[in-house]
Amino acid sequence: MSVRLYVGNLPNELENQELEAAFADAGEGVSTKLVTDRKTGKCRGFGFVTVEDESKVDAIIEKYNGITIKDAEIKVEKAQPRTEPSAGGAKEGGGAKKRGGGAKKRGPAVVSSGGSDSMQPDPRWASELEKLKAMLAQNS
Repeated sequence: MSVRLYVGNLPNELENQELEAAFADAGEGVSTKLVTDRKTGKCRGFGFVTVEDESKVDAIIEKYNGITIKDAEIKVEKAQPRTEPSAGGAKEGGGAKKRGGGAKKRGPAVVSSGGSDSMQPDPRWASELEKLKAMLAQNS
């Protein structure tokens, strides 16, 4: 069974071929996917690496986590399973007002039944969120 790895902190000017080249020496059964902005076509700062052989996963994470690509130190970890579709991040209050006015809905709303834990910030970014909150409080 294949394993997906999250690759974060990628530079905006990165191309898919460059990400492939960075993971080229990982061996057979490794594929890459760079996530790009629909409008600009530029990298959104992250991508995924799919590893077909589960026994290679830990070695690949160890080898590539922290390497530098275009002056950016990348982060490699096992990808979290997708729990609900997201178009720009979850917001408190359900997220039904992601777009203004008469935006068409693309399907039925997905409601998380995770309880109070479902609205907690991602622990990987919690410290950055606290810094942002402090900066906003100072500017108010």
